[in-house]
Amino acid sequence: MEDTAGSNPQSLGFTEKLKSWLSWSWTYVCFIWFGMVLIMIYVLWSPLKLQESLTSASVFLNTLTPKFYVALTGTSSLISGLILIFEWWYFRKYGTSFIEQVSVSHLRPLLGGVESSATTGLFASVNGEAEPRPSVSECKVWRNPLNLFRGAEYNRYTWVTGKEPLTYYDMNLSAQDHQTFFTGDTPQLRPEDGVMQKAWRERNPQARIRAAYQAIEMNHECAAAYVLLAEEEATTITEAERLFKKALSIAGKDINLLVYIKRRLAMCARKLGRIKEAVKMMRDLMKEFPLLGMLNIHENLLEALLELQAYADVQAVLAKYDGNTERNNNSKKKNLFFYVILCLDRTEFSVIDPILKMYEICHVTLISSSVIDISLPKSATICYTSALLKARAVSDKFSPEAASRRGLSTAEMNAVEAIHRAVEFNPHVPKYLLEMKSLILPPEHILKRGDSEAVAYAFFHLQHWKRAEGALNLLHCTWEGTFRIIPYPLEKGHLFYPYPGCTETADRELLPSFHEVSVYPKKELPFFILFTAGLCSFTAMLAMLTHQFPELMGVFAKAFFSTLFAPLGFFADKMESFMPSSFWHQLTRI
Repeated sequence: MEDTAGSNPQSLGFTEKLKSWLSWSWTYVCFIWFGMVLIMIYVLWSPLKLQESLTSASVFLNTLTPKFYVALTGTSSLISGLILIFEWWYFRKYGTSFIEQVSVSHLRPLLGGVESSATTGLFASVNGEAEPRPSVSECKVWRNPLNLFRGAEYNRYTWVTGKEPLTYYDMNLSAQDHQTFFTGDTPQLRPEDGVMQKAWRERNPQARIRAAYQAIEMNHECAAAYVLLAEEEATTITEAERLFKKALSIAGKDINLLVYIKRRLAMCARKLGRIKEAVKMMRDLMKEFPLLGMLNIHENLLEALLELQAYADVQAVLAKYDGNTERNNNSKKKNLFFYVILCLDRTEFSVIDPILKMYEICHVTLISSSVIDISLPKSATICYTSALLKARAVSDKFSPEAASRRGLSTAEMNAVEAIHRAVEFNPHVPKYLLEMKSLILPPEHILKRGDSEAVAYAFFHLQHWKRAEGALNLLHCTWEGTFRIIPYPLEKGHLFYPYPGCTETADRELLPSFHEVSVYPKKELPFFILFTAGLCSFTAMLAMLTHQFPELMGVFAKAFFSTLFAPLGFFADKMESFMPSSFWHQLTRI
């Protein structure tokens, strides 16, 4: 066994060397093969009577009518158009070219090429070195802290529009969450617990509701069943709150149930306008269960405090959950990135992004290496709320024209840096806040830094940005400048880790099909789409010209082909003059 295991590396090494040698020599083999084909054609020119065949073929082509050429070019245009339509559909759905994917996955290994970066897990950085891709954990899906109620909110949207706001993937994740959260720690399942486990897995809402009633018949104190009814059967928030209170009264000492129910009760109070009561319930919940920070209850608290316009309390919450805010508050430590700004001599400034038209960031000095803000996971709520507070302090008096004349003050620069930080964390949010993209109902799960998180944040926080006078104007003028700081978002980050490349795929699973998923960085059209588009247009133009001017196009085609084959005839004449006729005679006899 040891000898066999020891011989395997040697055989593998020989195979790899053979592959590398074949891939290295492939280019030269192609040239040699092409030269041999030309020589064989010339040698067999007379024995195979190729000249006579070409003459007869040319006579046959001359007898063809212009309708044949119109049909030929039209068919070519149709086929290339169908390929173009398929390529465009595949690119819109999967974000890549079908032809390119097949070429890289199947043909490239046969030709001795290296595996793509998707399979090796490495990609080249800006300086040419190989760096690891973001791991799968960076694309982890999280429970939306402010997810809506299915019966009272999601179902009402379905009744009005006829569209399903939740995907099967999203609802399946919720079912897994409920199974784990409500029955995962039970040492021995009771009969009603088994019914509820089955209920969470049911795809049909009515089947889930029937299973909940069945569990209540088995045990009138089955709190999980009342939770399901509050989430799915209740058609109003008031009715959902009543069912949650009933579940709370019989929850006992089940910590998971208590935390879940109290949180949803606080959200009911927030939706019913009892905001101070909701804030108190959230604060009490965070004090009672301080170790459950992964549930992100502080994001519910931030949204409720913003609705109360209690900005000092918002700042205090941010100071606890956003390390960057603490560093910003302590200006004496100078633990920040300082931008060396070069003022350019420009006289014209556009309304869009006027600050970055006037200023250009030419250097970044790192005062402390510990400043890099990579203490993930953060969230769009934390980053953009921090930016909102700083923008609110200066936005009411902010003017692009005035800033272009006098420059930015310290407070304005801090606001711009906070906006850049937020946009780097999640670049999809500004288009929703500026209403450049239409909003939809947020999903029950989100992907941090993805489009799903942007939808969820903007859905609840757009009103807070509108309430701060001039905040959206400042965001509108400065957010695109972030992309000048990060020219290669997938290769390197500035304040955070490099932007993960898996967000588009996960967001397409979380968001409904009628929503156009925001993609960052914006993908360029693949080469094969451009090629097939050009081929389709060119052949369609040829078909039209051949139909309108048949004689002129015939003369043009003859001239084109004669010019195309002129180098081949020149090469044949040179070969005849260079080689003696007896040599070719002997070769033909062989």
